[in-house]
Amino acid sequence: MRVLHIDAGKALRGGQWQTLHLMGDLAERGVLVRLLAVQDSPLFREAQSRGLKVLPLNLFSVWRESGWADLVHCHDSRAHTMAWLALVGPGQHAPVVVSRRVAFSVKNTIFSRKKYGSAALFLSISRAVSAQLTAAGVPEDRIALVPDGVLVPPYTGNRTGGIVALDSSDPAKGRSLLRGVKPRIAFVRNLEKAFRTARIFLYASEMEGLGSAVLLAMAHGVPVIVSNVGGLPELVWNGTTGLLVENTQQAFESAIRRLDADPPLAEQMIRSARAMVEQCYTVEHMVERTLACYRKVLG
Repeated sequence: MRVLHIDAGKALRGGQWQTLHLMGDLAERGVLVRLLAVQDSPLFREAQSRGLKVLPLNLFSVWRESGWADLVHCHDSRAHTMAWLALVGPGQHAPVVVSRRVAFSVKNTIFSRKKYGSAALFLSISRAVSAQLTAAGVPEDRIALVPDGVLVPPYTGNRTGGIVALDSSDPAKGRSLLRGVKPRIAFVRNLEKAFRTARIFLYASEMEGLGSAVLLAMAHGVPVIVSNVGGLPELVWNGTTGLLVENTQQAFESAIRRLDADPPLAEQMIRSARAMVEQCYTVEHMVERTLACYRKVLG
């Protein structure tokens, strides 16, 4: 099997890490993989450092490399647009599958309807995302649930540090809301390093497809407090695998006080959350589900 991956992300965020995890595991299983990415982007350089075949992304490279592939996998909306533009028209083209990672509504335009009608299958990371695709008119038999996966470390964090949150430039990720939370929290980019000692992880978002950063915290044994939006409630069962809160400073502060005052609750959530990740949300689970989708499309 030859799979061409297309990722137009200019930063190395959750979606790009999923692309890297998927490609690396597929290559180990004997699948031939190539990546088209923005030249010299963090994703491009990271793929090179891992020994993956990566080429600059443009319309011509999409058209050219699709001739090599048995299947084209687009990992974001811009990649999907480029594949549709490059491959539209007569002639034989490799089927296209699209990872849908955001829970925003699909635009109702002629361009959007044609673009979304061109994909053989959508890989939706949550039921919330699937619902948006269905609402846009995508048939249910062209939607498959493929949640994110994370690498589960052999250890859990010691919780000797402070409260942390994701340092993101995305205005929808709640930094302005969390900046005033007390006790003071640390905004971090290297989550894996921070989770070795973090006491609590806060994740505020206006809309979320699923939340790979939340999964990573759970895998590291860090209790999570997250916004009750999008696909996050599919991971965070309130009071069992974490705490769901409204998007207010007061709600986050109240949840922090609740966890600090009830260590047995925090420990129970840590155990339940990590067990859920191990049973449903590892990289291996994500790869197996993706491979099943590839086989379905290829018949």
